[in-house]
Amino acid sequence: MAQAVRNEGGKVNSNINVTPMVDVMLVLLIIFMVITPMLQNKVVIDMAAVVNPVAMPDADKDDAIVVAITKSGDVFLGQNKSSLDVLGSQVREKLADSPGTKQIFIRADARAEYLQVENAIDAVRTAGVEDVGLLTQKREGNPAGGN
Repeated sequence: MAQAVRNEGGKVNSNINVTPMVDVMLVLLIIFMVITPMLQNKVVIDMAAVVNPVAMPDADKDDAIVVAITKSGDVFLGQNKSSLDVLGSQVREKLADSPGTKQIFIRADARAEYLQVENAIDAVRTAGVEDVGLLTQKREGNPAGGN
């Protein structure tokens, strides 16, 4: 009588199949590429470049109150479009929501009209803000001014 011998060790595949892992990684890469621009919570502005900017780390906090002025003169309080007429009352409401905060940050486009920036600062000051920070960016290249 013959005995049936099964060779189970010969069927084992010791190669690693990386195709599913690559598929998952490509899907994650596409998801991150789509979502990353949506995470930006600021209005796109080309700020003035200065040689020695003062660091204002409080402006990057989530609860910081930021007023943005575009080159076309549009005024934004955070992400929401506003106008200079109601900016003071909106800032007053935001200050009431977060007591103890008396600092506002202004992000103005380098090509914005000076009068618009000045009027926004006046509207914020009339709301009871004691401290106004003007945000700039560090100038790249030659610090003497000639790029």
